[in-house]
Amino acid sequence: MVDFYPPTSPYDTGFLDTGDGNRIYYEQLGNPDGKPALNVHGGPGAGAPRQPTRAWDPERYRVIRFDQRNCGRSTPHASDPAADMSLNTTQHLIDDMERLREHLGIDRWLLNGASWGVTLILAYAQQHPERVSEVIVPAVTTSRRSEIDWLYRGAGRFRPEAWDRFRDGVPEDERDGDLLAAYSRLMENPDRAVREKAAADWLAWEDAVISDEPNGSPGMYSDRDVDASIAMVRICAHFFSNGAWLAEDQLLRDAHKLAGIPGVLVHGRHDMGCPVQTAWELAKAWPGARLHIIEDAGHGGSDLMSATTRAAIEEFKNR
Repeated sequence: MVDFYPPTSPYDTGFLDTGDGNRIYYEQLGNPDGKPALNVHGGPGAGAPRQPTRAWDPERYRVIRFDQRNCGRSTPHASDPAADMSLNTTQHLIDDMERLREHLGIDRWLLNGASWGVTLILAYAQQHPERVSEVIVPAVTTSRRSEIDWLYRGAGRFRPEAWDRFRDGVPEDERDGDLLAAYSRLMENPDRAVREKAAADWLAWEDAVISDEPNGSPGMYSDRDVDASIAMVRICAHFFSNGAWLAEDQLLRDAHKLAGIPGVLVHGRHDMGCPVQTAWELAKAWPGARLHIIEDAGHGGSDLMSATTRAAIEEFKNR
């Protein structure tokens, strides 16, 4: 297995002004003259990792991490009800990534990210394939409405008691309708107590989904401070109730645009939130992509899943 590198902390941090009132936090780690690699976090709204990186060779890689709009250290923060969610869509995030690339003077970069990060990476790479050198994506999702419906409704077949609690988190007259839109409305409520409860109910369901996976850990989603929880759920509900502003099957249908970009997909066989079918379909539609299905992993990963991802990072560092 590929070993970890010594912890590497940022050598540069900054904020990117988007021109519409948003400021995007970013940081750079490793070698300023190394191969550029952008880490794209999940959620949406989870924020970039705060801990030093250990997966990337600090002599060969220039790693860039950033907090997507309204989360992490980016401002305004979605825990503030005044933050304008209409300025936070998939296209806004794609444009932010491209603006950041130009700001940092990077011609092409490797893209790495999991879960929602995969959706955003695919959407960016299909718009700007000439700017992408390679892609490494564990925990594949394309955020189709069918995938979203599975995560927030279909998976309730395995945890009906937890799903009932999730459904009952919205007003009674909305429980048979669009739950995600109902949660999105709750997250816009001016009463902070309402937003806190809705965020807790949402994250409790996310925790329940992965609780039976191999290596599932309690509190994987809800173990964050209240402001971070409010921001993540507000952003998640906003994105998913709108189908991430993507046409159904768009990212699979347009996967041919990724031809010539080497891609490594790493997916847990027992991923309850994002079943392996999507990764399988993407690998078939993306010329040159390689899929590794990890038998001992779910959405939360495993040692083997991490090692497989790190092996791809090692493979591409000299390319």
